[in-house]
Amino acid sequence: MGKFSDNRLKVSTFKLNALLDITLAINDNVSTSELIRRYEKMLTDDLDIGKVIVMKFSDKWECLLNSGFGNSFFEKVDVKRDLMPYEEISFITSEPQHFPELVDIVIPVSHKDEAIAFVLIGDIEEEGEGVSPIIKHLRFIQTLSNIIVVAIENKRLFQESLRQEALKREMELASKMQTMLIPANEKLPSNKYIHLKAFYHPHFEVGGDYYDVIQLSKDEVGFCIADVSGKGISAAILMSNFQANLRALFTADKGLTDTLHRLNTTVMNSAKGEKFITLFIARYHYLTRELKYINAGHNPPLLYEPESKRLTQLASGCVGMGMLDDLPFVNEAVISLEEPAKLFCYTDGLVEVIQDSGIEFGTENLEKELINNNPLEDNIQTIIENQKILEGSAAIFDDISIIGAQFPGVKGFS
Repeated sequence: MGKFSDNRLKVSTFKLNALLDITLAINDNVSTSELIRRYEKMLTDDLDIGKVIVMKFSDKWECLLNSGFGNSFFEKVDVKRDLMPYEEISFITSEPQHFPELVDIVIPVSHKDEAIAFVLIGDIEEEGEGVSPIIKHLRFIQTLSNIIVVAIENKRLFQESLRQEALKREMELASKMQTMLIPANEKLPSNKYIHLKAFYHPHFEVGGDYYDVIQLSKDEVGFCIADVSGKGISAAILMSNFQANLRALFTADKGLTDTLHRLNTTVMNSAKGEKFITLFIARYHYLTRELKYINAGHNPPLLYEPESKRLTQLASGCVGMGMLDDLPFVNEAVISLEEPAKLFCYTDGLVEVIQDSGIEFGTENLEKELINNNPLEDNIQTIIENQKILEGSAAIFDDISIIGAQFPGVKGFS
């Protein structure tokens, strides 16, 4: 009786010390590999387990520990078929097995009623009439495995949260840098010849939309709006590259057609045909009141002349930048503004919205808000409010940019 009590005390002391050792190691934030090493030592050296494999689930099932089984064991196991049926500690030596090597015991490890790991034990030592001393330790192994697996998963989630936080900060910085490339409203020309107003709203932190205004000379201003196919970081990088090239190429001494050919070459070199850019680019001469433009596959801007109540879509141009190695044609248009007018340019995120029946495309609401004598600035504000853009409307799924030009004489313009 005394020897039996001594053995029980020895086993209990071992288990308590083992749990204490693992707990202290977790608190000391030892590496995952060190936790696994200590766990393996307890099972193989202290409990005399011949073979053990631990399969853990995070984003997918993976082998956390393989001690004694063949290297290809995990590859041949179908977790759903071979392991998920075991909800309790099970002896399976006498059962038909799909495993490539003999497994004696399967120990499921659960967290919040979901299987997060399985411990497979093989090559156990038998005593007497086939009774193994390992049987006395199965609950302990299950508890120990649960602590180890949860700790390792928590370490993974913590590292992932750090990566996510770092990525978030990088994205915030990228967003600020991209915003710096886009001229603020207060810096846009506003004089007796022209009044420009713009709005920029990326769907994510960074986006593929872009607008710009360049003072070509004291009597001429150039402006554009562009949209990269796709969204996110890759679109933002390409757009930043495009902005630098446009600023270098869009000059007073170069015509729009020549500028577009050069821009197409730079986009092809940068995007390698994987992305393209739609673009509306124009230049307006204050004294001649001539508006020259090219629409390179972009949503046609709306030009409204209140006195004649004429609404025109500016669609003349060519294909988008980066669609073809060489532009087969470029139709540059010239409009003489003989009366007051307002020009509304936008990217497709403004008119492509998700409705109950699918994706809706249309400019009817834009035209309705534009065909009046109100200042263009008021028109833009009304459109932003009606589309609930700043309220985070779930119907919007793309970047949105607007740039408008109001020419003198329209009621409310000063």
